[in-house]
Amino acid sequence: MPFCDVVHPTGIYEERKFQKLESENAKKPVKIYYQLYGHGDIKVLLIIGLAGTHDAWAPQILSLAGTITTNEEEERLKEAHNCFIDSQTPVGGVQERRKELSNREDSDKVDVLGTGIQICSFDNRGVGKSTVPEKKSKYTTSIMAKDALAIMDHLGWEKVHVFGHSMGAMISCKLAAMVPERIASLALISVTGGGYQCLPKADKTLISIVFRFIKARTPEERACVDLDTHYTKDYLDADAGGISRRDLLYKEYVKNIAASGMQSKYGFNGHIYACLTHRVTSEELQRIISCGILVSVIHGCGDIIAQMRYGRAFAQKLYPVARMLELPGGHLVTHQNTTELNQELHELIKAAQSHVHPIQWSNDFLFPDGSGGTVLRIRRSSMGHRKAEDGERYSCFVFLANLCRWLIAKCGFAFLERFSHCLQKEEE
Repeated sequence: MPFCDVVHPTGIYEERKFQKLESENAKKPVKIYYQLYGHGDIKVLLIIGLAGTHDAWAPQILSLAGTITTNEEEERLKEAHNCFIDSQTPVGGVQERRKELSNREDSDKVDVLGTGIQICSFDNRGVGKSTVPEKKSKYTTSIMAKDALAIMDHLGWEKVHVFGHSMGAMISCKLAAMVPERIASLALISVTGGGYQCLPKADKTLISIVFRFIKARTPEERACVDLDTHYTKDYLDADAGGISRRDLLYKEYVKNIAASGMQSKYGFNGHIYACLTHRVTSEELQRIISCGILVSVIHGCGDIIAQMRYGRAFAQKLYPVARMLELPGGHLVTHQNTTELNQELHELIKAAQSHVHPIQWSNDFLFPDGSGGTVLRIRRSSMGHRKAEDGERYSCFVFLANLCRWLIAKCGFAFLERFSHCLQKEEE
């Protein structure tokens, strides 16, 4: 199995503890599981969100790379059949996937600029086949961004297009701020600024979903909750060949969760902690902007987890390199609005590879007739034009806002941890 061993200190910014932490981690390196798909000079790194595994990107992998058969599986097929497989004459499982791609209504051009696309998708620490650290301090978006960077180095990828969903979008922002010169483009799907922005809008339905999510102990229970959080109600209730789409997806979800296994409490708590403590500073945003990285912020209007207003606010902070695509789906727009989202990703790669100017990118409309989705022109926030004499007052405001963010994150995580502990006691 393809793994990348990651060794770096947990306390990234704590110089005094650097050597001690380095020696501790050297004994127990974190293993990050990844898979490669397709072949080509254009490299794409996919970073999944909370509790998700690498194969959750299947619709995007199929559209971009032209196959969901891993390169590892291709090698196995080569050995089994004792023959050479090139990109033009696939056999076995690869050939079947190529046919599947050609039959899909939402299939796009696989090759953007005639050079081919290779994709890497991986399991974040704490989920899937990757290592599950027990200490929540080993889960931050900065640490997980360093995991992604380690994979890039491991594969020898110098420059990549980075696409992240939900928590994965937060990790992508940190990665882009760390090594902006190595990021070709950035797609932030269902993104927020972290902290209190990760908390869904409080209402009766959402509170019920949160409690059900924490209480879920079986694939069947987890599948029911995931469907309600990932998709909009009208999409689930729609007819899909004589049965509701909800029933159809339910069976698929149960099968997938049972195959990958339920996420451990350490991984789940760690991912929650990473989201609640996430923050992108103005300096980090400026590093992304100053390098001219083209950014696409994609959000579902029916997203009940990551609120639309936070996605819009984040896109505005990335002016003038970002544009925002609003789709009619829920939190998992990667599956609900596959056609429109995949088209935007193709456009982003093509624009970045063609060195399109950020202003041109942010002002281009993907759907000029208004079909499929809405692309918003981003404008600079009025906050960026504050007068110099207001600087001190603004600094005080930022301090108070960060203090509130920290308190909410601490209280929210303590509540979730306590509630989960109580449920475990009841079960025992």
